[in-house]
This record gives sequence, structure tokens and C-alpha cells, in this order.
Amino acid sequence: MGNTFSFEETGSLRAESFKSEVCSESEARPNLQSQALGVGSSFCSVIIVTYNSQLHLPKALECLADQTHPPGQIILVDTGSTDRSYLSRYENRPEIQIVFAEKNAGYCKGNNIGMTCVAKECDYVFLLNPDAFLTKNYLEKAIAFMQDRNQQRCGAVTGVTLGYDIKADHPTGKYDTTGIFRTWYGRWFDRYQGKEYQPSLFSKSEELPAICGAVFFCRKKALDAIRLEEEQIFDSTFYMYKEDIDLSIRLRKKGWSLFFVPELVAYHCRGWNSDRSKMPRQMRVCSARNELRIQVRLLSFIGIVYSAVKYFAVKVFNL
Repeated sequence: MGNTFSFEETGSLRAESFKSEVCSESEARPNLQSQALGVGSSFCSVIIVTYNSQLHLPKALECLADQTHPPGQIILVDTGSTDRSYLSRYENRPEIQIVFAEKNAGYCKGNNIGMTCVAKECDYVFLLNPDAFLTKNYLEKAIAFMQDRNQQRCGAVTGVTLGYDIKADHPTGKYDTTGIFRTWYGRWFDRYQGKEYQPSLFSKSEELPAICGAVFFCRKKALDAIRLEEEQIFDSTFYMYKEDIDLSIRLRKKGWSLFFVPELVAYHCRGWNSDRSKMPRQMRVCSARNELRIQVRLLSFIGIVYSAVKYFAVKVFNL
């Protein structure tokens, strides 16, 4: 049976590790190349942080169940959904653990809690948003890339992530992200976001400055190498926004490379509105503050000036 836990704010949780059964909805069908690289024996744990995710989560889990190399473990960390009953349908799924965190724990703390539940035999950890949907061979291809003898210092990968309209239940036909990049003056951005999808645009793997946290496939050994105090992988003081950039920077500082692999295709129902004025002020302040903190950590004078002005504009003038 699946496992359900409650995580108290002042306590700690370490679920007993277990080796889950493959979802009944799908059979693993690794190809010969994957078998040669040892993909079939690799254990992947998926962490999904939920918050009122009843609209998106069923599709995300359906896509995971349909993987050619299914995950060995799926950890759902709920951070205070108004009505948690939508999670009860997954309580008897053997591959799923449900953890109830305190209300408004946030994305960073939710993932940190999820990491405490990862099985001991885990080789890879997939940080996945509940509104991100994978194509069928995503896990198989991600693991195959990581298993390549030339990629043993690859700490994390992502691929082509396209937009998805959950209400229409259809792709938007536009890019969501193909990796996160930085301008010379310090602005971080998702490459090609909002532009029309061109199937032949990307054909080669390449290193990235940072990876979007919605679809962040990691080598567990790399995450273990950059843990903060209290075994955190994310700096929980970030709460949410730009935490993926901070994690990416810490991985690279420890000598791990980040890669964009175009064969990896996923879809994402991005929650951040491209029109900043339509986003709640609290979220914009949090994003701007976290960006400034990153610039300070990078010791980037121009970046600090840019982000300080941006933070002041949001904080004081609500721009």
C-alpha cells in the first residue's frame, strides 16, 4: 500500500525506504541502448509539491505511470491545500507516498521534506511540478544521458518544455523553457519562453547556466554534494521563485554540469503570468528579493544594481 505521513512544523520526518512496484497502468519497455547503459536497473524518485493541485495532478501522475521507464517512487508533499481530499485517491497506490506538510510550507521546504523520504536505493531525483506533464520516454532518455560515460559529472538535465493549456487540455504550441539564461546586466530568463515552437530548432545537447524548477531531473549524488544545513537541497528562506537558479548555481560551483537535452520533451502549465501587473504583489516582491540575493551571492556589481532597482520598484511603487 501507499504511505501517508504528517510532517509537523517542529518535528522531523524520515519515512522508511521501500522499493515500490511498477504502476499497473504501464509496463517498462526499455530499448536495447537503454539496457546497455543500465537504465533498467536505475531507481528514480519523483518529488511533487502540491498546493490546491487537483486540476493538474491527475494528468501529471498519468504521464508518470505511462513512462517507458516508470519511477520507483513518487512522493507527493502537500503544503496546505484548502481541501486535501483530492489526494485520497492515491493513498493505495504502492508507488506513491503522501506527506502532509504544515500550511504554506512553500515550494522550497516542500521539496526539502520530500528529499527526506527518498528511498535509499535512489539513483536519480526528479523535481517535478504538479502542472508539468512528461512525454512517455522522458525518464528513460534522461537516465540514458546521465549513464553515458562522458556525462558522469552531469548533475542535472532538462529538455524542451512546451506550454500547456489545462482548461483546453491541449498544448499551446509555444515554448515554456529550454533552460534559464542570464543577460550581461543580471536579468535571468527562460530561453525562448512564449515563442512559437519550432521542432527543428534544437538538435544538440548543451550546457546551461540554470534549469527551471518545474522539470528538474537530478543525479542524487549531486544533490547530496550540495546539501545545506539540516539536509536541505533548497535554501528554504527563498520560499518560492528563483530557488531553482540558486540550486543550479550551487551545483555548478561544486563542479557539476547542467545540460539541455533536446530529446527530452515535457509540457508545463506555467503559473506565472507574463503580464507582471496581474501577479499578486507579494509574489512579485518575493521574486525580486530572491533575485537580488542571488546577485549578491554571485558578487555581481551590475547585477546587484539592476536587481536592487527592480526590488525597490516592486516594493515601493508596486510596479
